[in-house]
Amino acid sequence: MIALERLSKSFNGIKVLDNLDIKFEEKEITVVIGRSGGGKSVMLKHIIGLIKPDSGKVLINDLDINSLKKKELNEIRKKFGMVFQDGALLDSLSVFENVAFPLRQHLKIHENDIKDKVNSILKDVGLEGQEQKMPSEISGGMRKRVGVARALILNPEIMLFDEPTSGLDPIMSDVINNLIIRMHDKFKFTGIIISHDIEAAYKTGDKIAMLYEGKIIEEGASGDFRNSKNPVVKQFVSGSMEGPISI
Repeated sequence: MIALERLSKSFNGIKVLDNLDIKFEEKEITVVIGRSGGGKSVMLKHIIGLIKPDSGKVLINDLDINSLKKKELNEIRKKFGMVFQDGALLDSLSVFENVAFPLRQHLKIHENDIKDKVNSILKDVGLEGQEQKMPSEISGGMRKRVGVARALILNPEIMLFDEPTSGLDPIMSDVINNLIIRMHDKFKFTGIIISHDIEAAYKTGDKIAMLYEGKIIEEGASGDFRNSKNPVVKQFVSGSMEGPISI
C-alpha cells in the first residue's frame, strides 16, 4: 500500500535518510525501530507529505505524493490517522471535543451522529465516562488513548503512530500496545509504528524493520529479528553498549 523508493533527505549537509527503501503491506502493522534521532520521525513526515525528499519517491497506492498539487495531497491525507508522541491534544477542548474535532472539520453530519460516533470510539479505547474532562485532568496514558480515538474517528485506511509508548511506565505501555492490537483487529488499517521499544515492536508488529544510518538494514517477522545475525540489530535488540553502534 505504501512504498518508499530510494528516499534521501539531508538537513544542513547531514544525511538523515540515505536511499531508503521499504514497503508497508496493506492491513499489516510494521514497526520501524532505531535509535533516537535516527530519522524515524523524518521518514514518517515524508509518508504523510509534511516533508519533501531531496530525491526518491513516496508511493501511496502507486501514486507518488510528491508529484501532487496541494488539493490532491490533502485528499490523500484524508486516508491517514496520526497519533503523535505527546498526544497533541487541544488543551482548551474537552476529551469529547478533541475526538469530535476531525468530524466537525471534515464532515457535515448531524450533532446526534457526532455524539454517537465519539461515544462509540471512546468506549472502544476504554474512556467511557471521561468525555467532559479536560486534557489537564487526565493521565498521560489516557491522553494517548484520546489521541488514538481522535485518529480513528474518520476510520482511516492508514494509521501512523509516533512513539506511542514514549513517556509511559511499563504497565501503561502494555495497555497502549494492547489497544493498538485491538483497534487494528477491529478497523483493519495499515499501521506504521515508529519506536525504539523493542518489546513493544515484538508485540504489535506483523513486521519489524530497523532504520540505521539512513537505511533499512533489516526487516522481517518478530522471530527473524530475535534471531538476527546482523551485529547492529543484535546490539540494539539486546540494549548492549558493546557493538558497532557508536555511543
